[in-house]
This record gives sequence, structure tokens and C-alpha cells, in this order.
Amino acid sequence: MGICNKTAGILAPLLFAAVILRPNDSILFKSLPLMREAERAAALDALIRRVIPPYICVGVVLFGLGCLVRYSSLPEIGTEEAVEGKNSLLQFPHLVLGAVAIFLHVGTQVLAIDTIIGYAGSMNIPLLEAKVFPSYTLTATIGGYLMGIICIPRFISQAKAFLVCTVLGVALSLLVVLSRTENSIWFLVLLGLANSLIWAGIWPLALDSLGRFTKAGASLLVMGLCGNAILPLVYGWLADRNGLQQAYWILLPCYCYLFFYASYGHRIRNWGIFSQ
Repeated sequence: MGICNKTAGILAPLLFAAVILRPNDSILFKSLPLMREAERAAALDALIRRVIPPYICVGVVLFGLGCLVRYSSLPEIGTEEAVEGKNSLLQFPHLVLGAVAIFLHVGTQVLAIDTIIGYAGSMNIPLLEAKVFPSYTLTATIGGYLMGIICIPRFISQAKAFLVCTVLGVALSLLVVLSRTENSIWFLVLLGLANSLIWAGIWPLALDSLGRFTKAGASLLVMGLCGNAILPLVYGWLADRNGLQQAYWILLPCYCYLFFYASYGHRIRNWGIFSQ
């Protein structure tokens, strides 16, 4: 499923750019600051209207998929056994900490994909060339998926692979902000590899031994997806004040927390200090 998801992520921006962008758009972007206000407004209006047909197509496809889900037969998950002494999701620290991990993971993932075009632009890479960088990051993620399929559990456990990915994320985050700019963009691309097995590592650890709370616990984890929306805002705030490269310092505490969860946090079973 992850491979299908990321393959679509590679193809969609390329197809979208092919529909939206034209070979002479680089000249248009350069001339926009020189245009009169009315002329510039007309040019931008014409440019933005190009996105309408592709989004109509996307909306129709999603509506069709929604209808298929509505009338499909989805099986119920049989996890109704009681958990002794537990009557609330908040009594499962490894679940709550896992939801925070999901929040940070999806945030770092979207930063590595969605900010890289702007970062490439800061290095004077033309937009028509920079548009392919998200595809490089997603390709690295697919490479990680394939390595996981081959190596887990034959050569390494899923939990150990999760831990290795968090260590790699910490190392690459430091390289992104400390390397020379032209090199750091490739370390940002490689974050796709670090991110590849983190999602799959968090879920089984966070949902372990939840019994009848498994479904609600999964819903709590899904709520962590709001990190996609919030962390880019923090990155943008930092970028406005410190520059695009230095704003990637936001990645380091996120991966450090993920390392904590992979190495120790998932084993915590009550909120007492150092309890498991």
C-alpha cells in the first residue's frame, strides 16, 4: 500500500506540472515583477485557472472512490477483549506517546517532500527543474519500503528497522542544516529513506495490548495526521526569520523524539516515572 501511495505521489506532481506548467512559464515568472498591476493580475488569473480542470478530475475520482467504499463490505476487527484496570485511552502511555510520534513523523515527512521545491529555488534552480525533487524524495521512500519487504523479518525485526530509521533521520537532519547548501538538498532527499519504515513501526507498537480499545486507539493515531498541517507552519515561521536551510532545525527534535519512542517510549505501560 505504501509503494502504491508513494508511486502516485511521484507521478501526480509530474503529471500536474505537465498540465499546469508550460515551457515559456520561466519567462513569465521572471517578467511578473516588471508588469503593471492590471497586467500582472490578468497573468496570474490566467495561470491559476489552469488548476481548475485537474482538480475537477481529482474531485470526480474521489467521489467515485467514496461511493465504492460506501457500498463495499468491510469486515469488523475482532478486538473486544477487556483490559484489566483500563477504562480510558489515556491510561495507555505507549498509545498516547505513539500518537505524538505519528504527529511528528507525518510532519517531518511532508517537510521533506513539500518544501524541497522552494529550497531548490533558493539555490537558483529553475522551477521546471526543481519540480522533480519531490519525486526523488518519494523514490527514496519506495526504496526503503522495498528494503523492508526483503529484510523484515528475515534479517531484522520491524522494531529494529524502526529504530534504525530514526537514527538515520537524526543524522540526516544534522547534515541538512550543517552541510553546504548544494549538498544539503540531497540529504533532504534521503530523508525519504529514513521516513520509509517509521509509520509501519509506530502502529503495531502503539496498538499493542489495547484489547477493546484498539479501534479507538487507531482513531487517536489517525488524529496525529494533523502534524501534516501544523509542522509546515512552524517551518515557515522559522524560515521567515532564519532562512530556509536553518529552518530545517525543526527536524532534529522531531527525529530525537521518534528515536526515544522507538528505543524506550513504546515500552511504557503506566505514567509513573521510568515505569514500563
